[in-house]
Parts: sequence; C-alpha cells; structure tokens
Amino acid sequence: MAMQKGSNVPVPAASVRIEVGRRSGTSGGVDVDASALLLDTGGKVRSDSDFVFYNQPRHASGAVAHEGKHSEGPAVREVLSADLDRVEPGVERIVLAASADGGTFGQVEGLYVSVGDAAPGGAEFARFESGDATVETAFVLGELYRRQGGWKFRAVGRGYESGLAGLATDFGISVDEPAGGARASTSTSAPTPAATPQAAPAQAPAPASPPAPAAPPVRLTKVTLTKQTPSVSLTKQGGTRGELRVNLNWQTRKEPSGWGKKLGKSLSGQRAGSSALDLDLCALFELADGRRGVVQALGNAFGSLHQPPYIHLDGDDRTGAAASGENLTVNLDQAAALRRILVFVTIYEGARSFQGVNGTVTLQPQHGAPVEFSLDECTVASDVCALALITNEGGDLVVHREARYLVTQPGSSPQRTVDAAYGWGMQWTPGRK
Repeated sequence: MAMQKGSNVPVPAASVRIEVGRRSGTSGGVDVDASALLLDTGGKVRSDSDFVFYNQPRHASGAVAHEGKHSEGPAVREVLSADLDRVEPGVERIVLAASADGGTFGQVEGLYVSVGDAAPGGAEFARFESGDATVETAFVLGELYRRQGGWKFRAVGRGYESGLAGLATDFGISVDEPAGGARASTSTSAPTPAATPQAAPAQAPAPASPPAPAAPPVRLTKVTLTKQTPSVSLTKQGGTRGELRVNLNWQTRKEPSGWGKKLGKSLSGQRAGSSALDLDLCALFELADGRRGVVQALGNAFGSLHQPPYIHLDGDDRTGAAASGENLTVNLDQAAALRRILVFVTIYEGARSFQGVNGTVTLQPQHGAPVEFSLDECTVASDVCALALITNEGGDLVVHREARYLVTQPGSSPQRTVDAAYGWGMQWTPGRK
C-alpha cells in the first residue's frame, strides 16, 4: 500500500519485516544505513541500548533486530525485523530511520521504507517513498506506534542535516564523537575547609556504594572496503581486544529453497531434487610459531577460541534454520599468536557455483568499528570464494578484502584450490561431515 507523508495504517501482523531500500548506481557513492530507535512516552530512548543499527544489531529484548544489507541487481535494501509481541511495555514507538554516508539524500534515488508480514509469503502492507530530500543526511522515514491495544505504522519523512549523530542525539543517544571533536571538559576541586575544633566522635555512616560506571557512548562509525580501498587496520580502528565475529550474508535472484529460502532466494545452478543448500564458512590459519591448519565443518574441525588456533566455527547450519547462519569467531586477545587467517566459503552441496549471487561480508570486532564489504558478481563456475585475509603486520592486525572466486579443477577440492592460490602448503586428505 503506497502511503503519503503523515498517513497511517494498522499493522495486522505481530512479527514484521522492515525494508529500507534505494536504487544503486545512481547515488554518486553515497551509502545508506537503516536504524531503529525504541522510544518511551516522552519520545526518548530509555538507554543507548534502545538504538538498533549496524554497530548494535539486536535489542536486548529480542524485539528488534538489524538483519543486514543486500544488493540485488539495481537495488540495495537493508532489512530490520520487529516482533511486536516482545516489545517491552515501556516502549511506545519504534522510529525507523536512515542515514547517508558520503553525501546527502538529495543524491539518493528511489529511497523507500516498506513494512510487511514477516511470515513466509507474508504480504507488504505499508510502503512510503521519500522523494523530496535535498541536503539532509539523516531521515526519519516512518514509525511503528501503539494505538488502542494494537500497533500502527505512520509515514513520517522528516530530515536532518546533522547526520546519524544528530538524529541519535535528538532522541537521547549518547554518541561517541570522532577524534578531535570531543567536547571540552573541566574539573573543579572543592575548596579545603578551614580547620575547626574537633567534635566528639560519632557513629560514622556506612559508606555509600560507588555509582555504577556509565555505559560507553554508542559508536556510529563503520568501515567499508572497496577495490580502491581494499584494506584496513583493526588496531587503528580500536578492534584490539575481545572477539572478532565474521559473518557472510548471501542474496540471489531465484525462487526460495533451503539455505536460500532463509536468506530470501536460492543459488543458481541448484541441483534437481536438492532441498537444502549447504554453504560452509571456513578459515585457513597460520600461527606465529609456524603451525598451519584449517577450521571447517568438514572433519568436525571447528577449532577453539581459547586455545590454538584461537578461531572457532560456531556450528554447521546444514538446513538454513539458524537465523544468523554460520559465523567464525577470532580471539583478538591472542592476536600475537596469529600470523595470518584466510576466511573463505565453499559450496558443500546443493548448487554448482556462486553465479547469480550477491554477498556481503561483515567483520564485527567486540570493540571498534565494523568492517563491511560487498562481493562482486561471480562470472565463473566457482564453488569456492576467498572472502578476507587477516594478517599480523608487526602487531597490527590488517583486514584485506579478497572477494576472489576460484575454480576447482577436476580431481582437486575447494580447500586444495584455496591453499594453492594463497601458498599455504598443506597436505590434504578426503574428509566428511
């Protein structure tokens, strides 16, 4: 249902899918990021955790989640989800917003927000297209709000010239300012009182409990790797401690099936009679002491996070039932023990190649800005793709965008193919799940 600014419609489903989209190739390099803010009756967030976006992708209640961004032909769309039955009573509205990175919304064509039933085959019931932007760098596109025991959606279309930081601050978010832009602060000591005659000692009151430390401000920055800027230092971005989560999200153009059904489509070349596509996220590693190996579901080589190789595969999602797919986690506290890691993906079964597929890779440090890049369309009969190479360069962990599709030759395997391409020099034997 196409909507005009200011109009509203009832929300007929408890679980909804929210899509913020635009046309690609017409924005002059401007990227658009979607977000959601959960507001109380006063129109403010209750805490910074009520802001859901690429750096904070899931609300603590599980009610709202940022599901990722996908490119599909000439369109780019970003998906959020909301389970309205799980929204906490103190939340009155969920604001749906977008921010422009690298330009203004006047350079973005085809900007829209749509809301639909999240059930399989669920229909879209609200759509608002915003076509009057000029110098704005952030936009409130719409909002979900409570009304008489149910929920409604309103098309808003209100812009900000101050970007995502200005929008977030307006709703009560504490924003981590960029280097050099922090507000000046002063500290004043209380004057020392003059000496007075000592009174008789009295029972001293119990010391007050120290106040809880303030939550750190929300970090709004992210890093996008391209062919022109293919690498970034995790160390310089602040990602030196905790865990690094590596996630891959695929989008294709055919009818849903198996893993592709979970992601919205199916891979091209899917074999007849196959109901499930099995993708395997893997990593070759080389430690500082020279030991080399692989982390993968094949052979149950899931690795370990707290002992060598300090890399762990969360699991093998063979059916697409896991909401977040497969993820690799790297222990950044053990970075000194790592020399290099190559993250790659293979098709174990269910399709012949990655042709017709678009992918997005996200590396999310526990501390520091996320690193994101898109994969080019596959034009060869490839069943293995090198995604990212992480190298330890004098104590500085650097992420390199690879996005390299490789072709497995007859008699070889995807793992051997990646090994040969990157000179790992390992001995391989057949393995099974």
